[in-house]
Amino acid sequence: MSGGTLFASRAVNLHSWIKKRLEELGFTDVIATDTERDGLSMLIRELKPRLVLMDCKFYQCCTPFMMADLHKKFPKLNIAAISITDFPDDLAMYFIINGVRSYVNFWDGEEQFYKGLEEIREGREFISAEVQRRIDLRNEYPRPSGRLTDRQIEILRLVANGYSGEEICDVLYISHGTVENSKSDIYAALNVRNENEAIRAAIFLDIIKPDELIFFARNYVLKPRPQKKLVLKGVK
Repeated sequence: MSGGTLFASRAVNLHSWIKKRLEELGFTDVIATDTERDGLSMLIRELKPRLVLMDCKFYQCCTPFMMADLHKKFPKLNIAAISITDFPDDLAMYFIINGVRSYVNFWDGEEQFYKGLEEIREGREFISAEVQRRIDLRNEYPRPSGRLTDRQIEILRLVANGYSGEEICDVLYISHGTVENSKSDIYAALNVRNENEAIRAAIFLDIIKPDELIFFARNYVLKPRPQKKLVLKGVK
């Protein structure tokens, strides 16, 4: 298969159809797989494909982060992200920032989608116009994904357990500004947009273990719901 096309998707039931469709579009020696992480890397080393196409939802919100890791392992490999389901443009831009050469979005319209696939097939780069616009709108070029420091993991673990910003300050003896700056750095490192996505990514990537989740801060107080007074018609 050396020099062929490897397509990574969890839609196993569609693998035969995807393989046939890509070959009709001129892609050679197509193999579809749902193998992930180290298994995917081993498959790439074994097959030596010319192209790797990955469904954007392959690792859910962590796909840009995981594709960055794949690019670091295979810097010369032509890697493209393919969106066949709705994927947020402000997350999709991190595919390109992390070194993925192309991003094709079916929701840009059939003409643009197939034009993008054609460019990728010919070894050229293609970036969805909306994703390119998101990158161009920024005053500074967004940072690629990175590794979290021990302190950032500590803060993320507390966030995942329901600690507020003030409680994190008290526990770690740091300022509110440090907490907020650390959160921003965490979001940038994981290529996510908010706390919820950061928690999901941390659990998916095994940064936070299930047995480390307590869910409530130690001084969490469940406020009782206000009782409504029952008023019966005709009764004072």
